[in-house]
Amino acid sequence: MLTEGDTVRIAAHLNLSTYDFVARHTALRRNRQGLTLLAREDGSCEFLEGIDCRIQSVKPEQCRGFPNDWQFPGWRELCEAVEVRLDSNADAG
Repeated sequence: MLTEGDTVRIAAHLNLSTYDFVARHTALRRNRQGLTLLAREDGSCEFLEGIDCRIQSVKPEQCRGFPNDWQFPGWRELCEAVEVRLDSNADAG
């Protein structure tokens, strides 16, 4: 979910008003509890260009869990994100 701060930062980064950013680049979440960035038909984010994120420097909260907390089919082929593997033995000890 996008926070109000996310929308303000991304809009400024894209040289848009917050209103225009929301109108052009967001959608109501399925649970109708806030906004999310638009996704392409394949599930990838509209701001993914090649293997790079166009808004990486102002990455919104909703993206911080990618790809550990959420993914879209084929994401490994479309971007350079790397899952963080947690070593279950690290706490034993």
